[in-house]
This record gives sequence, structure tokens and C-alpha cells, in this order.
Amino acid sequence: MTSPSAASAGANGASTWRTHAGSVLLAGLGAFVALALVGMLAQETSEPWILGSFGATCVLLFGFPSSPFSQPRNIIGGHVLTSLTGLICLHAFGPGYVSMAIAAASALMLMMLTRTVHPPAGSNPVIIFFAQPGWSFLVLPTMFGAVVLVLIGWLYWAIVKRGSWPRRAG
Repeated sequence: MTSPSAASAGANGASTWRTHAGSVLLAGLGAFVALALVGMLAQETSEPWILGSFGATCVLLFGFPSSPFSQPRNIIGGHVLTSLTGLICLHAFGPGYVSMAIAAASALMLMMLTRTVHPPAGSNPVIIFFAQPGWSFLVLPTMFGAVVLVLIGWLYWAIVKRGSWPRRAG
């Protein structure tokens, strides 16, 4: 079995591999910078800026920036909507696996209806049912953290690829 980079090497294998390796390194650097900055914010402010699903958000934001799931509307909207849904279900129905399943399924449907699908955000209701946070969770880490990731992504891609993100609708 060949590696993905070898399989996609094509006629000019060396330059294709270098391009692929460069893209991989850029994605890793972006994720590192974003998560390190959000982690630094958490440490300096003693506030919970980090949400477990933000690691997966960085996979999309830096590894697949042109994906519809990687756009600011999807990142911010998806995280806020799913956390709000999780909090509503937690406080309305109480903790439990059925309530958690209702929250996750409802969050998925709401993201689809509002065109804010962001797959990493689908884990937010599950995170909420494990952590059982208060309503402030919606603002910090969810909303502020997602906004900071989008701002870092915008700045990163503006520097690295000269404004290639977010993808223009069209």
C-alpha cells in the first residue's frame, strides 16, 4: 500500500510531494499557533477559553480552509448553536443519555436548517452533558473561543496565503 503523498505524486513526483509536505506543515503550524494562543489566553486570564472540540475545529480551519464547514459562519454559528442546544436540553431535561442524545440530534438538525454545519461542534452537547456547566459556558469558552479561532485563522491565512480565507461565497 502506498502513502497518500506517494499515490498523488503524479508525473512530477518530487514537486508534488514538496507541495503536499508544505501544505501539511502549514496546517500543523496554523493549528499550533491557534491552540497555543487560545491556551495562553486561558492561562493568562484564568478563564476556560478552550473547548475540546476546538482541536477538531483547527483540523478543518487549517487543514481544509476552503471547506464549507471551515467558514466563519459555520465555525462560530455551529459552536454557539450546538452549545445553546446542549445547555437547553441539560437544564430542561436533566442529565442522562437520552437527554444527551436529544441534544446532539437536535443540534445536528438545527445546524443543517441554519446552514451552519461544523462537524466538530457536534460534540459540544456531549461535552456539555459530561461537564454539566452553567449558562456562562455559551459565552466562554464557546462563543469567545470560536471567535478567537476565526480571528486567528483569518490573520494566519492573510499572512500565509495572502487573504485566501474565508472562502468567498459564490
